[in-house]
Amino acid sequence: MKQILTVFLFLFSLMGVAANPIDNMLERIDKGASRKFKTTLVKSDKDFFELSQDGNRIAVKANTWVNMATGINWYLKHHARIHISWNGMSHPLPAVLPRLDKTVRHETDLKLRYDFNYCTFSYSMPFWDWERWEKEIDWMALHGINMPLAIVGMESAWRNMLLKLGYTDKEVGEFISGPAFFAWWAMNNLEGWGGPLPQSWYARQERLQKQILARMKELGMKPVLPGYCGMMPHDAKEKLGLDVTDGGTWNGYVRPSNLSATDSRFDEIADLYYKELTALYGKADYYSLDPFHESKDDSSVDYAAAGKKLMDAMKRANPKSVWVIQGWTENPRPEMIESLPEGDLLILDLFSECRPMWGIPSVWKREEGYGKHQWLFCMLENFGANVGLHGRMDQLIDNFYQTKRNPLAKNLKGFGFTMEGSGNNPVMFELMSELPWRNDKFTKEEWIKEYVKARYGIDDPAVTEAWNVLSNSIYNCPAGNNQQGPHESIYCGRPSLNNFQVKSWSKMRNYYDPESTLKAATLMASVADKYKGNNNFEYDLVDITRQALADQGRRQYLATIADYNSFSRESFRKNADKFLEMLLLQDRLLGTRSEFRLGSWTEAARNAGSTPEEKDLYEWNARVQITTWGNRICADDGGLRDYANKEWNGLLRDFYYPRWATYFNALADQMEKNSRPDADALGGGPNSNKTATELFAMALPSGPVIDWYALEEPWTLKKGGYSSTPEGDPVATAIEVMDYLNNNR
Repeated sequence: MKQILTVFLFLFSLMGVAANPIDNMLERIDKGASRKFKTTLVKSDKDFFELSQDGNRIAVKANTWVNMATGINWYLKHHARIHISWNGMSHPLPAVLPRLDKTVRHETDLKLRYDFNYCTFSYSMPFWDWERWEKEIDWMALHGINMPLAIVGMESAWRNMLLKLGYTDKEVGEFISGPAFFAWWAMNNLEGWGGPLPQSWYARQERLQKQILARMKELGMKPVLPGYCGMMPHDAKEKLGLDVTDGGTWNGYVRPSNLSATDSRFDEIADLYYKELTALYGKADYYSLDPFHESKDDSSVDYAAAGKKLMDAMKRANPKSVWVIQGWTENPRPEMIESLPEGDLLILDLFSECRPMWGIPSVWKREEGYGKHQWLFCMLENFGANVGLHGRMDQLIDNFYQTKRNPLAKNLKGFGFTMEGSGNNPVMFELMSELPWRNDKFTKEEWIKEYVKARYGIDDPAVTEAWNVLSNSIYNCPAGNNQQGPHESIYCGRPSLNNFQVKSWSKMRNYYDPESTLKAATLMASVADKYKGNNNFEYDLVDITRQALADQGRRQYLATIADYNSFSRESFRKNADKFLEMLLLQDRLLGTRSEFRLGSWTEAARNAGSTPEEKDLYEWNARVQITTWGNRICADDGGLRDYANKEWNGLLRDFYYPRWATYFNALADQMEKNSRPDADALGGGPNSNKTATELFAMALPSGPVIDWYALEEPWTLKKGGYSSTPEGDPVATAIEVMDYLNNNR
């Protein structure tokens, strides 16, 4: 029998078919790579991976497939100087891999390693196909993720449930949102925006989710499926006679209602949801439920009863399952979870690198942490999938290693990536992914030195110095600064006389000198010609140069506004023109990499559709989300506009540039008008009848009033015109940008 199995595996290898999921992953990294590793799965209660030399192959032992992938990634980074990253999931391996002089072993007690925020599925993933998802699952395995949130296709379960409850197809379409807004529908924030969806969408997402789950399970991952939180359409009381709590509004949107835990049909409806979900995607060991998300406390709600009802419904679906809940603002409300059994609840401490709730000093500190319940240390890092360098290296390292000795962390079971947007700042995700496997605390300076070698496969003093500058400035946002994600680019904000923050809810605060990013970009550009063709280097060169140009753009804006305030008209026009020139230069720089092109986003959206009407709907979703986000009321009064702003080629040129050009022209016109007598007031015109108070108000300094939404909405209604294909040489363009910045100061 053993001989037959050996022959069978040999024939598989001859046919190019890998014998295990890790071999398959290796073949996707580089054809033939699986023959350069010997992988052995070993039973162990301890999570570990072990690397050693076996002839010309690298032997990798681990107790799970994911830990084995993590070990391979560790070897590639730290021994072969090959970095597999979002900006490059394949890489040629040498014919013979670098030898290991000794056995390398890493262990961790943090067995649960989570990935994704609900928002990630809308800000980054709404239009992904299987090819893109396959790469992401490989990335997760290489970075130790074994517990990913998996909500693709949840809308199909909801549709099936609502139809069986008596809702019509039309009514379902008015409830379920469009793909770019699923996260906020799923989190009970809004209904219908971006829809209605065609029937083909449901079929597409069902197929995709089944592929995703099959691959995750093949690798031994435990997907987290969406559970039932009591959400119902806002008209459920009138339609079904249910006892529901009015959801009110969220930034201008009508929120779904909440089914009362005491309603006689609660169990029936919850069981129907899980029945439909299970029929499509099977049972899960983990379910994500976030009831009362971002809602004020309601004295009419019995939170303890609600918690028990939700837990009981989940347990009826799978008695072994665990409830996963976000630790975010008021949630989880103590009264909702205090009576729930130990081991049945797992809390994601969503923003551990900045606002930990598990017990250490923080604006969101909980004095007793999460008590008896298990939790995960999570890094949020990015809000709105905004583009920009950002990180909290010292804070992340310090906060993480405090869990080693703090009694409030005794129920820590793992870590999580909970970013709202993925695909940016790979350095921070590499750092976070390695923390569980490093028992001894280290400094960011020690780690960065190794990261640079792994990232580029080189040891260049200029590049190392550039990263040291970044790690001590923009990547080291200090404790006490509650900034949400990347430092926002001035180019992306609605113009005003006091532009600083781009987003309405931004907590951005200056914490680094813009000279630091200029210096880092200058250092990278100084050696860039040597590393042409190095994919990771070229990506980072463009990204770091982009940050320097954005930071200098903010200084240029301030100079322009200073000219306006001092009524220096000639200087104002020169500085305004220079600002616009810098914005267009940024657009051209970003066009050299597909990752920074609007076309990558809009092409994916259109490719998700099968008819012209579907393609147009998905592209509209894509365009609206990154600009106005909502309709006029939600964008302006709700403050959602520009929340998902992007420094992207195409968007800078066609959306942000017209806003700034319009504003600067309006300021110039205002200065021109203010430089001559008011003929209307003096000659009996319309202003001659104004009262003294009205004339006084006219004399007060103020910027022009512009209907921004009227300028923005037409762009969201356009179709096509953008490509994902890079244009221009990233190295030559980055050098040009740095020459411009350093010679025009």
